[in-house]
Amino acid sequence: MVTQINQQELQKIVKAVPMLSPSASRLLQITANPDHDLVEVVNLVKTDANLTARVLKVINSAAFGMANQITSIDRAIAYLGERIIISIAIGDSAGKLFGKELSGYEAAGGDLWKHDLRAAIAAREVVAQSGLDISTELAFTAGLLHDIGKALISDYLQGSVTEAVALISQEEQPHDYLAAEKKLVGFDHTEAGYELAKAWQLPDELAEVIRYHHEPARANEEYRALVYAVHLGDNIAMMGGFGTGADSMRYKLDPGYVNYIKLSPNTLENIMLTVDMEFEKLEESFSDSGEKN
Repeated sequence: MVTQINQQELQKIVKAVPMLSPSASRLLQITANPDHDLVEVVNLVKTDANLTARVLKVINSAAFGMANQITSIDRAIAYLGERIIISIAIGDSAGKLFGKELSGYEAAGGDLWKHDLRAAIAAREVVAQSGLDISTELAFTAGLLHDIGKALISDYLQGSVTEAVALISQEEQPHDYLAAEKKLVGFDHTEAGYELAKAWQLPDELAEVIRYHHEPARANEEYRALVYAVHLGDNIAMMGGFGTGADSMRYKLDPGYVNYIKLSPNTLENIMLTVDMEFEKLEESFSDSGEKN
């Protein structure tokens, strides 16, 4: 049964979610700064014994096929890159949230993580292959976090799929799934995610992506190109068959992305191929190291 929630109840839901670990939170702050240096990431990981162990497990997993075991965290991070370190830190800190079953979307446990990971890779490639003057690693992180609000409102949407689809199909006043969520429970997943972003004290860029990834034209101009990159990454992930259940491909693609991002059909095809290849490698490496959600 669908349950309406108000602002006060949403705040209670957010407060019940565990905070990010200090290391994960600091890592997101560091990597959001375009002028940061990789040595800052290395130094941070070195202060966290658990994160260090996770990183070394991943680099020495069968997926990377290293000839000799790597025991230096400096070498491990230089080889893996920031995006994998961020994935490990977030997965370790908020893995239960990303791995939960989304009953309100009729999605299995782990589907949210798989979708977000593919969207993250796609957003990174959109930035890299379109020549945007944005950090590719920031785009990856934003893509990884963009749908976190679904984990907060899913339980309240349970049993609502038929009604949501009916709302979307209305001829007189058509909705997308975002509008259907808001009509059914009082908040959509971007609003819920934004409240969590504030509670987690995420950098403004990441909070803006979480709030406006389905409505990028509404984002602050300073962050709009990044939001559009994640908007495209989200759609590319869904086009590749990795959504989060009943809402897949039930959102509007904002054509305004062409004012910020130039992609040819061939480039889009290359991005989708890269997403498939990199996703499989990351999934294998997390699975081999015991990281998979």
